[in-house]
Amino acid sequence: MASAVREYTPAEAAAVSEIGIKSVHNAIDKRILATRLSHSSVRALTDDDLLRLKLWYGVGSILSAERRKRLFDTIDENPNAATVRADDYLIVDVARAREQLAARSEALREADKIIHSVKGVVGGEPVFKGTRIPVRTIAAMKQQGATIDELVEGYPALTARMVDLAEIWVAAHPARGRPRKLSEQGLKVKSVNRLPLGVASTRKPSGRAS
Repeated sequence: MASAVREYTPAEAAAVSEIGIKSVHNAIDKRILATRLSHSSVRALTDDDLLRLKLWYGVGSILSAERRKRLFDTIDENPNAATVRADDYLIVDVARAREQLAARSEALREADKIIHSVKGVVGGEPVFKGTRIPVRTIAAMKQQGATIDELVEGYPALTARMVDLAEIWVAAHPARGRPRKLSEQGLKVKSVNRLPLGVASTRKPSGRAS
């Protein structure tokens, strides 16, 4: 029995392909991708669309529009080919692109299984199941320069893999409206001083800031 074709929203496609969301919508508007509407009336993309998207922007500055179209036609005709010749000088490693997309798609699937929102827990913010760790906060701290070791030290229930999953999940599920403050998420600022995460997460409030 054939497995069901997975569908991605434009935001999920951007997260998996590592292409900007604006570029994804641009590719849809230019009919580079043959999207369809999902059951929730959202533009839906398939794994083949993601491959086309990744290669389109990967070789976009090298090939003419005609040659890019020829490249995609060749891939469609030879779906199992590891490499495809785009022109006399460029050979595209299609297998590598598929591997990268498959790895990130699996990471997103894994993230969806362990991240959820519960009413009354951290203000309804998405958290890792079995914890009160807000996923968006972890992704934001990582983006702002916190290392994985620092995050894991500051949140004992957190693992390095969970940090990676937080990043791709947040990219695939962008928050609407303004970012919520830590205090709005049920978290407290322990001190105005910059402290190691391990200290900040266990030290009692000093009363200097809240």
